[in-house]
Amino acid sequence: MSERELVFRNEFERFHNVLHDKGGHALKKVILATITLIVMSIVAGCGFGGGKVLDRMEKSEVLNVAFEGTYPPFNYLDDNGELTGFDVDISNEIAKRLDVKANFITSKWEGLIGGLKADKFDIIIGQMTVTEERKKSVDFTDPYVITGSVLITREETNDISKLEDIKGKKVGVGGGTTFEEIANSVEGADVKLYKAFSDYLEDLKNERLDVIINDQLLVSYNIKENNLPIKVASDILKVDEVGMAVNKGNEDFVEKVNEALSEMKEDGTYNEIYKKWFGSDPVEQ
Repeated sequence: MSERELVFRNEFERFHNVLHDKGGHALKKVILATITLIVMSIVAGCGFGGGKVLDRMEKSEVLNVAFEGTYPPFNYLDDNGELTGFDVDISNEIAKRLDVKANFITSKWEGLIGGLKADKFDIIIGQMTVTEERKKSVDFTDPYVITGSVLITREETNDISKLEDIKGKKVGVGGGTTFEEIANSVEGADVKLYKAFSDYLEDLKNERLDVIINDQLLVSYNIKENNLPIKVASDILKVDEVGMAVNKGNEDFVEKVNEALSEMKEDGTYNEIYKKWFGSDPVEQ
């Protein structure tokens, strides 16, 4: 998870439509969306000053939230150039309960933790899986999404349903992700690394790969939304807990965010947001 790599399929299809839009309206939307992302990325290059996050947030009455902004259905630009998605709704609700306003900053995935440590934003709410390695650099809130890694094959494939079945198969995964670790755990698997989900998805569809590994929630959403000729072929291989990342030394701020998240779950607000985007109840441990 967020190792759940960038999903460019929707953006590619939107660009393809632009090329055939004689009226130019779609082109204007794409230009607006591009400018919006550029501006937000420039803002990300400017720090908000040091000090404790809670004190800074309460003084400014703003919660500076970072994510990629290109990762539907979690955080992305809609046709009007406005940020939307599950993470956006969660962020706005948490900010509301902290009596502040959410300000969104986009950054490339590889720059998120570095930007956080440089005080360019207060918190990452962008589908970041909690791992022991990441916990050495940042602190995490309680999980706000529980999902997991699954095997994905073409619809007609019937000989891959368990992790051991990928032995001798061509397996596509995102480089530097937990999916890569899972694939490499099977001796004899021919693991191929990619930078973008869209690339290895295309190779799977075009039979250059036998199977890919990615997030169950993300893939299920994209199969439904884009009518993809693929299927989730396995049960969850490894449960992933997704948390919100915060600079170390801000235990008071983490506690406040956890309290807000707990209240959202207790009063049903979290479930409402989850169902809005995924059409089902959230997975519980």
